[in-house]
Amino acid sequence: MAIIAPKPTRGYPWYLRLFFRRQARKYGRTLSPSWLWGRFPGHFGGLLFLLWRFQRRGFPVDTALRSLVSARVAQLNGCAFCVDLNAYNLLQAEGSTAKAEEVDRWRNSSLYSDRERAALDYAEAMTDTTRRVLPAQIDALRAHFDDDGIVALTAWIAFQNLSAKFNAALGAEENGLCRWNARQSPT
Repeated sequence: MAIIAPKPTRGYPWYLRLFFRRQARKYGRTLSPSWLWGRFPGHFGGLLFLLWRFQRRGFPVDTALRSLVSARVAQLNGCAFCVDLNAYNLLQAEGSTAKAEEVDRWRNSSLYSDRERAALDYAEAMTDTTRRVLPAQIDALRAHFDDDGIVALTAWIAFQNLSAKFNAALGAEENGLCRWNARQSPT
């Protein structure tokens, strides 16, 4: 249960109620972070606009890699909702959750490409506030991304950290979108 309960549905602006209904049709219910973010409609609108921009065709980081990196960021931030959602997104993009299931052991798994490994290493460095991104990590990214791609990946990881920290702090619960157990402990 989220720490902050949803307001009565009528307490949200009409346009967010429409969004909530659309989300419920897609996922079976309104996702818990939407009720929380919906308390600040303007900010929520800005967040949704930014998410839409990240998901547009032509964004330099594809859906599967975004979902994979997001699942790891979510684990590190303790956000069960985000792990669940991103495992679901990875399932939609790749047809499998195998990489999501192994993401906490990515360094020792043969499932990941060099590109994914570079992105995951970078995501961990950005997420762990006791670490700094090292030049070697940027060099590893350069083997797979141009400068725009590195900036795009950085923006995506920063956005995911914002989302995961917000959701974890307020106890946004997972919605059972993916059968994989999203409560696996981060390592």
